[in-house]
Amino acid sequence: MSETKFDLIVVGGGPGGYVAAIRGAQLGMKTAVVERDKLGGICLNWGCIPTKALLRTADVYHLMKNAKEFGLSADNISFDLDAVVKRSRKVAGRLSSGVSSLMKKNKVTVIEGEARLEKGSEAPAVIVKADGKDTRYTASHVILATGARARTIPQAGLEPDGKRIWTYREAMVPDEMPKKLLVIGSGAIGIEFADFYATMGAEVTVVEMLDRIVPQEDEEVSAFALKAFKKKGLTIHTGAQVEKVSVSGSAVKAKIKLSGGKTEENTYDRAILAIGIVGNVENLGLEELGVEIEKSHVKTDGFGRTGVKGLYAIGDLTGAPWLAHKASHEGIICVEKIAGENPHAMETSNIPACTYCHPQIASVGLTEAKAKEAGYEIRVGNFPFVGNGKAIALGEDQGFVKTIFDKKTGELLGAHMIGADVTELIQGYAVGKTLETTEAELMHTVFPHPTLSEMMHESVLDAYDRAIHY
Repeated sequence: MSETKFDLIVVGGGPGGYVAAIRGAQLGMKTAVVERDKLGGICLNWGCIPTKALLRTADVYHLMKNAKEFGLSADNISFDLDAVVKRSRKVAGRLSSGVSSLMKKNKVTVIEGEARLEKGSEAPAVIVKADGKDTRYTASHVILATGARARTIPQAGLEPDGKRIWTYREAMVPDEMPKKLLVIGSGAIGIEFADFYATMGAEVTVVEMLDRIVPQEDEEVSAFALKAFKKKGLTIHTGAQVEKVSVSGSAVKAKIKLSGGKTEENTYDRAILAIGIVGNVENLGLEELGVEIEKSHVKTDGFGRTGVKGLYAIGDLTGAPWLAHKASHEGIICVEKIAGENPHAMETSNIPACTYCHPQIASVGLTEAKAKEAGYEIRVGNFPFVGNGKAIALGEDQGFVKTIFDKKTGELLGAHMIGADVTELIQGYAVGKTLETTEAELMHTVFPHPTLSEMMHESVLDAYDRAIHY
């Protein structure tokens, strides 16, 4: 068995892994990335990027169908599903190729194959199987960035078959537009696909086990989103559970227990599973090394350390929040700590979350309920899109911006938004939280006019009874 030594080996070339590898190379480490599929991981190839391409198509389609509102005429609006999918795949391919170029630019060695860890080595050792052959690689430090996959529940029939019951992978490359679609789960993945297919003409039903949709968001955001999606024609069941799914010919039959205890059975063309994810911890040799795993995720400290010398883990493998930008930042923190620098430990409360449905949803920090649970006395500001000139001019006057402050210190505890382009706006509050800003700095910041960002200012002012335009 041949052997090659590196300073740093990263297992997994997704947004956590390839970023960690680049930062390692920048810091002078001889670095390698092991990837069994395509560079860019799920995010670039089957997640964040191609789904946004699909949702962009849905946005344009929606605008074309509502052209009269803007004084325009567009008749006989239709779409070519094959072309829609091809555009999405082309976007993903372009970015994956870009990651390959970044690896070459930073002199990172890319190793193709399936990795496992070797037990009993003085330094971490990685065995990579490719084309039936094993090659041994050693390094002073090994970072695991193997990501996660869709959760399934086989005993209830909640298991993808690739044809009628889909995960996000199949939902991104449909061979035909379903007339009736069941979406199981209303987190970011579920609600984005529900919105896309509903906009493109499918009759969509969403089933959420918890008592509200997008349950990780602030309760006011969930309530607003529910009204918006119902207005668009989606059927949404909260506090409900899909007890059984089965495929019969060309149909998906689902038994759904509703919140009041009543059970109904319905038939759909397709079903999408969006009930969470599980970490890719299998077949790596983690248990033999003594790595602690909890609920399919590797336990780490704020710098990615696993407790096993020289072995680290980052990204979706380590648990929530399951976000690409969290993985990337985690990778940088981990590598900089390895290099002897002094980065801040991971602080998940400063990580913004974005959902790209229509209306868009974005948040950072504590919800109102979580802030109260944590014992804070709070001040809350809320400003509606209907009070903003730019939103009205865009024809996007539905939504709001909500801010939460510590009443005693003025610390920004959280911000929550729903409406047009809020996934771009949220970064302003993310910067504010990272800088540990208070209401005073935000109040004295000048926001350009006319912009949607003015609502951010007004929401802060409203928390202190100083809102100007509503």
